Amino acid sequence: MIWSFIKIVLFVAAVAALTLAIGHLTETGSGIRMSFGNMEFTLGPVQAIVAFLLLLVAMWLLLKVLGLLVAVLRFLNGDETAVSRYLDRNRERKGFQALADGLMALASGEGRVAISQATKAEKYLQRPELTNLIMAQAAELAGDSRKAGEVYKRLLADDRTRFVGVRGLMMQKLSEGDTDTALKLAQKAFSLKPKHEGVQDTLLQLQASAGDWKGARQVIGTKLKQGLLPRDVHRRRDAVLALQEAREVFSDEATIEAREAAIEANRLSPDLIPAAVLAARSYIQGGKPKNAVRVLKKAWSAQPHPDLAAAFAEIAPDETAAQRLKRFEALLSTTPDHQESRLLRAELNIAAEDFPAARRALGDLAETHPTSRSLTIMAAIARGEGEDDALVRGWLTRALTASRGPQWICDKCHAVHADWTPTCDNCGGFDTLSWRESAQASAPMPNGADMLPLIVGKPSGGNAELTGEPSDGSDAEPEEDILILDEEVGQKARN
Repeated sequence: MIWSFIKIVLFVAAVAALTLAIGHLTETGSGIRMSFGNMEFTLGPVQAIVAFLLLLVAMWLLLKVLGLLVAVLRFLNGDETAVSRYLDRNRERKGFQALADGLMALASGEGRVAISQATKAEKYLQRPELTNLIMAQAAELAGDSRKAGEVYKRLLADDRTRFVGVRGLMMQKLSEGDTDTALKLAQKAFSLKPKHEGVQDTLLQLQASAGDWKGARQVIGTKLKQGLLPRDVHRRRDAVLALQEAREVFSDEATIEAREAAIEANRLSPDLIPAAVLAARSYIQGGKPKNAVRVLKKAWSAQPHPDLAAAFAEIAPDETAAQRLKRFEALLSTTPDHQESRLLRAELNIAAEDFPAARRALGDLAETHPTSRSLTIMAAIARGEGEDDALVRGWLTRALTASRGPQWICDKCHAVHADWTPTCDNCGGFDTLSWRESAQASAPMPNGADMLPLIVGKPSGGNAELTGEPSDGSDAEPEEDILILDEEVGQKARN
């Protein structure tokens, strides 16, 4: 408010001073006299002021004309001028308009229109890092993979867009089924942007498919450091990968490193059944049966599984059926009421020809939760106790249509697998297999016709080996009957 008042006062004072000055000049009658050759001009005070103002305007116009001429000369010479800046702004406006139209066409699914607009934008803007991105995506949308590949290769020349080019080529190779090249491109993309979650997942899947377990462990380690993977999930998946590393080199002549890898996998995830089995076999080969028992008991208490029982049987392969039944008590006592423990106890009693004990161990499983395995065990018990053949065949008939029991099933696509694998054979999902019962009763049974997998070894007296051949000078009819039942069920299941 005060400043506005001050400006008004100053303006009035200036007008008043100018008025007084003009009045003074008029009263004195003085003027300005100018002579040019033979010509003489006399100007009064007011005329002189007007002439001075006109001279200033003429000089201003002259300077503007001279500036315009200089600008034209500079424009013709190629220098930046107001004219060139105007034309540049006009081109930039058209370019960004074409870019916006291209993005709209891309979002609308009009691939050809997007390519045309991207080409137009490139013509006006000369910004390939922007226009090539739209052009590549538009070419893919239009189904022109060749043009998209060319654009992605052009992106490789610029450091700012190299990652986009590598990733685009990687996705193209994946769609073409060229996993070897896609793996190399994924590794390159990972080296450029190790924090990119999509590239991490793609690289992990490709490495798992290619059997590069060591590289896959490095990738999930990076995901853990970046907080993209929970610690418990990382521990589980690292155990899966460590297990596969051990499996790749595990054999009868396994090195110390291979055995340590198997044990490390079990340490990382004790409830991972294949890791526990491999670690136990590693201890068995190393002459450490007590350690094998400890590993298997810990895994059994977390999740009873037939593979754990089979590995437990390998600790003493030459024992009799009675000795085996007694030794297995240490394993069965950890989860006595679990379905797998009851089935296993029944099988061991059948191997020992104690059919009443087998029936007591099985209990009412054949009625409350009938599966092919429990019903086949009931058929074996009925045959061993001398029941009528019609009753035995009735149990077997029910076994053919009953649920197959727990199997390795993919949590992602629900595909059933005979054996555990780190990746699903159907959908390629990593660490998606879990031991559970399938809703499909007609799914194939694991291990085919091996309905009684633990009737093994060299039983004494009237027992027989797994081959079904009786011992010398002994009556092996009950054992032979069980094996005949097993073969009959297996044959019907295959048919």
